[in-house]
Amino acid sequence: MLYWFFVKVFGPIARHRLGPSVTGLNNIPREGGAIIAANHLAVIDDALIPITCPRMVHFMGKAEYFEGKGLKGKFKKWWFTSVGVFPVDRSGGNKSLGALEHAREIIEDGHLFGIHIEGTRSPDGRLYKGHTGAARLALETGCAIVPTALIGSDLLQPIGTSIPKKGKTKVLYGKPIEVSKKAAEDITHDDLRELTDRVTAAIQQMSGQEYVPEYAQKIKAEIKAQQEAASEA
Repeated sequence: MLYWFFVKVFGPIARHRLGPSVTGLNNIPREGGAIIAANHLAVIDDALIPITCPRMVHFMGKAEYFEGKGLKGKFKKWWFTSVGVFPVDRSGGNKSLGALEHAREIIEDGHLFGIHIEGTRSPDGRLYKGHTGAARLALETGCAIVPTALIGSDLLQPIGTSIPKKGKTKVLYGKPIEVSKKAAEDITHDDLRELTDRVTAAIQQMSGQEYVPEYAQKIKAEIKAQQEAASEA
């Protein structure tokens, strides 16, 4: 694993450029499996957590990052694999189950697993309805969820930009939400929704974002449809 190599070598550069202030480090369990559940405002969110968290955090990455062709594709696959990212097919259903199973193994092996509960970046800086994957993992493993609020990353890296501007960001690690383990067959939709909403509410309280009770993917699809319609008009 080159995770710590990249954190130690590139971390100071990232901290200088992104200027993260951090609170709540004492809320991160010193050992054992747990879930770091965060909002998602920009690509650099996946740098902010590693450079501020004292423990290694494993993340999912969309499958396209691992399927590129040629030298560039091989490099991207090597990069993401080296820093603890593993692929997930975001089309849902059975295609996503393998990634969740791998995430569960990571947690059960005593490691931290990081996830953006909105499933995708916010299209407008607001906080969107959370998906229930983190809740299912927590209930199946009995691990705690650490609600995490990322603030300011969208201002440094607006949608459509690659290189972030220099500025200030905040990372707030909230009080862990303790979860009692349940057998998979006993977990209900209400269990998943209630826990997910608790995590989302904790993130919203810390981040101060306006909450939207819709999935971000739905809003993005509507925006795309509107843009396509406008271009055809």
